[in-house]
Amino acid sequence: MPIPLTGPLSYGMQLPIQSQSALFAEPWEAGATPADLAEIARTADRTGFAYIASCDHVAVPRRLAAGMGTVWYDPVATLAYLAGITERVLLMSHVAVVGLRHPLVTAKQYATLDHLSGGRLILGVGAGHVREEFDALGVGFEGRGALLDETIDALKAALGPEEYPRFAGERFSFAGLGQLPRPAQERVPVWVGGSSPAALRRAAVRGDGWLPQGDPRDRLPAQIARLHALREEAGNAEPVVVGALTEPLYVGEPGWSVGRRTLSGKPQALAESLRAYAAMGVHQIQVRFRSRGVSELTDQMAAFAAEVAPHLDR
Repeated sequence: MPIPLTGPLSYGMQLPIQSQSALFAEPWEAGATPADLAEIARTADRTGFAYIASCDHVAVPRRLAAGMGTVWYDPVATLAYLAGITERVLLMSHVAVVGLRHPLVTAKQYATLDHLSGGRLILGVGAGHVREEFDALGVGFEGRGALLDETIDALKAALGPEEYPRFAGERFSFAGLGQLPRPAQERVPVWVGGSSPAALRRAAVRGDGWLPQGDPRDRLPAQIARLHALREEAGNAEPVVVGALTEPLYVGEPGWSVGRRTLSGKPQALAESLRAYAAMGVHQIQVRFRSRGVSELTDQMAAFAAEVAPHLDR
């Protein structure tokens, strides 16, 4: 079930509730329940969303708690739970800070998730940015970029089809160690998150997809062109899935203040605005909806799928 590189824009969403940063969480999420999270996932599954995504932070220091919050569900546990109550929607870590863990541990967790879900995993990875998190886990913060590069290489080996994967690098080396079950997919897609020059190069050289982090529309075309140039320079001829995070959305005319950056209005007008991403070379958009409760959110998701998505032809 790969993300298509032709045809209409695909659309997915990072789940609410499972991460509650002050930058994007709605007030109602603080009192939300696992049943609410399950209903949102089922709605995504039922209405044709390509994927649902879960974030990754092990622990948040006090100095960042006011902005980031401390509600960050474990992505493997969260996605495994949601895999059991959905059927087709893809399951993405957006993003897993994989450098915090040994790649064999990460491979065991995500291979099991892919196996149990019937091959629905997208492994989104990123370098991380919280120094105290790295310090607490005994991982060097300053070298996290090089660490992530090697971890991706090790994970590609460990998530491949071989029962006894082999890898030899500067930090990690393993051979003769069997891991079953194997992923259901022959090749688990690895999407690289981040918009820094290093992240863009990492996506170009090592990624199957790129997840930009907040690039505004006017910056995306140059970033996408750079991604393809770096990929060609590296001799990587495999296609790459290019993503974008859209502005917050509200389908219809809201009767409350949804913020000046929110795109709202009639479905066809929203679709026309979002098609601009396709014109830049984007294949999938990650959408987020303004809402005052779980029912309004699932109504917005259903309205988007029924009324906006049919007009997303590129």
